[in-house]
Amino acid sequence: MAKKTASMDLIDSFEKIPTKIFTTAKQGSAYAAQQIAELIREKQAKNENCVLGLATGSTPKSLYAELVRLHKEEGLSFKNVIAFNLDEYYPIERDAIQSYHRFMKQQLFDKVDIDQNNCHIPDGTTAKEEIKHHCAAYEQKIAEAGGIDLQILGIGVNGHIGFNEPGSSIFTKTRLTTLTNSTRLANSYEFANISAVPRLAITMGIGTITKAKKVILLAWGSTKAPVIREAVEGDDTEHVPASLLQNHDDVTFVVDEAAAAELTRYKSPWLTGECEWNERMIKKAVVNMALKLGKPVLSLTNTDYNEYGLSDLLVEKGDAYEINLQVYYMLRDSITGWPGGKPNAVIPNHPERSNPYPKKVVLFSPHPDDDIISMGGTFQRLHDQGHEVHVAYQTSGNIAVTDEFVTRFLDFAVGFEQMFGIDADKSKQILAEARGYLEKKKSNEIDTKEIREIKGLIRRCEAAATCRYVGLKEGQWHFQNLPFYETGTIEKNPMGEEDVLLTMQLLREIKPQQVYCAGDFADPHGTHLVCFNVVLESLKRIKAAGDEWVNDCWLWLYKGAWQEWNLEEIEMAIPMSPEQVMKKRFGIFIHQSQKDMVPFQGSDSREFWQRAEERNAATADLYGKLGLTQYAAMEAFVRWHY
Repeated sequence: MAKKTASMDLIDSFEKIPTKIFTTAKQGSAYAAQQIAELIREKQAKNENCVLGLATGSTPKSLYAELVRLHKEEGLSFKNVIAFNLDEYYPIERDAIQSYHRFMKQQLFDKVDIDQNNCHIPDGTTAKEEIKHHCAAYEQKIAEAGGIDLQILGIGVNGHIGFNEPGSSIFTKTRLTTLTNSTRLANSYEFANISAVPRLAITMGIGTITKAKKVILLAWGSTKAPVIREAVEGDDTEHVPASLLQNHDDVTFVVDEAAAAELTRYKSPWLTGECEWNERMIKKAVVNMALKLGKPVLSLTNTDYNEYGLSDLLVEKGDAYEINLQVYYMLRDSITGWPGGKPNAVIPNHPERSNPYPKKVVLFSPHPDDDIISMGGTFQRLHDQGHEVHVAYQTSGNIAVTDEFVTRFLDFAVGFEQMFGIDADKSKQILAEARGYLEKKKSNEIDTKEIREIKGLIRRCEAAATCRYVGLKEGQWHFQNLPFYETGTIEKNPMGEEDVLLTMQLLREIKPQQVYCAGDFADPHGTHLVCFNVVLESLKRIKAAGDEWVNDCWLWLYKGAWQEWNLEEIEMAIPMSPEQVMKKRFGIFIHQSQKDMVPFQGSDSREFWQRAEERNAATADLYGKLGLTQYAAMEAFVRWHY
């Protein structure tokens, strides 16, 4: 057997669970799907059943999509597969939009040739007095099938696997359990609001899970990074249920780079072996050291470098003073009050070009409020500094408008007609039908086309009002209503050809020198990622087609309401004064349908304006702690090369 490299030994000394890291969730899902396919085919060759334990939620969607592709394009059969699902909300009807029974049918079972009698999911309609019997019978079915050959898991931000919350014993079996508030908040994106999320769930126990012959745990996105580090590098403890998998003989964590970001090999790679000391790695190491020690960058000493594990950097680059200056200048040069470039100035290390001036700018906003929430200060500054700013609202955002808000506008519309004596029979008919539908609407019903249009209109009016507030004129905001979004449910379609063509058309009409796009892929609904991919694909096609203007078009990414860039990643930081912070807040307030009670807002209970202000203030505070000028707030951007 070949001897492991020194660097691998060092990684193993930190990581107690084998962890495979992929650039994207799609790549990680393809790997996991291949493991499942190989096992199914291996069992088929022996004329045996393959027993799979399956997970739900947003994490395994790309896995199931790849399994469906393998079935349709490569002939993978599921006829010998017996499936047992991890969990189900309780109580919940099978056909409810949020039920895992419906989820599995939509994502996998109805798209492959599996025998539906072999698809087992805990029943959320079971009578309370029958729950214990139902759970015992579920365990018995697993045993009769020969036990689970391969168990697929996701992981909650609090470390839960299945619905085994912190504190669950390693010996637990299938049972009814209470969901923690953090889990209900994390899953609230599937429901209209947190109060609609069930407080109970039926779940396989940790004991049931660990009896599986093989376990693969999937995790995507930066929100999972802290708990992945705890589970992989921390002690095994019932307070982090996923960490108990350290005791399993055959377990693999499959994660993307964002979810791996807190692992030592990513956060402090110099501790796990040889490190390539490029500018970004030096910036990352020195910034993290300075923040941990609570020192400004220019105050770091040789002793600090040695004690922090950066002696190799000193050997390669020389004295701490020189390294400190290099990092300080990188941080300083990222700060600018001129996001479109400073006209009539030659600043070699400025994040943006001075020319051309003024620039044509397209700000892509996935939802009708991401522009003002995520980069409202920069948005206003670009306009105030004379650039021609266009905003492209990529989706209608209609699912994020409550039914109650719609009824408020229906009341206004009726009152408006009565006040001015408008005789609009067709309008009254539509309003009456809409009101009647909302009064009888059930939890598992999708909004009608008319209701979705009303909700979309509400958000369009708010977005247009925001643009006017900033100072834009009619014709500078564009409602794309990309088709992938218009499903009426949280579940969206993949990026389609029409989405790309609509975006290419807009870009070619404006021919911008700057494009801003959401790079916040932690959005739990996945809309931001699809919107980013649409813009990126459009720019690539335009470039391939030979359009000359695109060669002078820079793409900047902002983060949304869910997170911020790491400090070492930031290439342009736009400072904001207290007055500018307040002006941004008032711009966000224009989106009244998203204020006070936001549907599908995910695990963060704060309103969007609060998230944005606290995040922007935190970024400015970090710069201040590192010895740079202390501002009230900062918006941060990273340039994407396409």
